[in-house]
Amino acid sequence: MKKKDMQEASLQGVLKVILIILLLYYGLKIVTRLFGPLLLRYVTKKAGEKFQQQFNQYQQPDQTQEGDVSIHKKSKKKATNKDVGEYIDFEELD
Repeated sequence: MKKKDMQEASLQGVLKVILIILLLYYGLKIVTRLFGPLLLRYVTKKAGEKFQQQFNQYQQPDQTQEGDVSIHKKSKKKATNKDVGEYIDFEELD
């Protein structure tokens, strides 16, 4: 009789787990439909503000007077790795 009780208990447990999974799935589906558009609108608004801020940063002209010359150079610092080993010259043998 104990074996049958264990099977029924495990069957009830499996059914409970399946029911919980289905409730969570449909619950998330409903919540996503309700709050998805709001979340999407918020994210696009923030991305637009960030883009506008970066765009305005590059559009502002430098505050220089007429006749002033300024030169902006990027550094040409090369990354060299001196730990590559020594060079070996190979010769072909006949």
